[in-house]
Amino acid sequence: MRIALGIEYDGTDFLGWQRLSHGRTVQGELERALSAVAAQPVTVNCAGRTDAGVHGRCQVVHFDTTAQRALRGWVLGGCANLPPGVAVLWAQEVPEAFHARFSARSRRYRYTILNRPVRAALDARYVTWERQPLDAGRMHAAAQALLGEHDFSAFRAVSCQASHPRREMLAIGVRREGEQVIVEVEANAFLHHMVRNIVGSLLPVGRGERPVEWMAELLAGRDREVAGPTAPATGLTFIGPRYEAHWGLPAEVSQ
Repeated sequence: MRIALGIEYDGTDFLGWQRLSHGRTVQGELERALSAVAAQPVTVNCAGRTDAGVHGRCQVVHFDTTAQRALRGWVLGGCANLPPGVAVLWAQEVPEAFHARFSARSRRYRYTILNRPVRAALDARYVTWERQPLDAGRMHAAAQALLGEHDFSAFRAVSCQASHPRREMLAIGVRREGEQVIVEVEANAFLHHMVRNIVGSLLPVGRGERPVEWMAELLAGRDREVAGPTAPATGLTFIGPRYEAHWGLPAEVSQ
């Protein structure tokens, strides 16, 4: 039997998603919790790995098991065995052909910037602080150069292990909501640190230090050393993947 789960997590206190031989990771805690529910070892596959400090609004995973449990049991039992920063949102039986990573048509991220003179207190774990005024309109206009399929080497971390740098940016937008500037992106897949490097390059545009055309120049130049710095992990949330409707998953991850 193959089960898909929706997972929500606060990434602040974890060393990222992927299981490690040392330190706490979201995958490690989830597999420990599900193994307790199943009374047998459980290994999960996810839609998209996240780095240390990055949050997940609806990460999707799948796992195979012979344990007979009600779907409600995977949700409640998983939550009961997980630390406070991780929760199972839903469980769904899926066909064996379904794969959390390979069946996903796209992935979505949101980056939230608190743009005011004073740092955050209540939201400090979930936003990045920028004290200088940002022009969200300029940032949005600059970001549109990234739409479509491109070589995103300018926004690729040196440590990235992807086989090639080409990705298709399906949507990208920047808007202001009160004191927050929000960057939302959707692509077929992402390179390591790609979203954070894009945001790090949009910030100088928003501050007026670079022209709107700079993002197009960076994309064409394919030089990571010329682009802006990597934005902090705080502020970045993996909103979740999108799947075709025939898989029967909840609406938040279907299209």
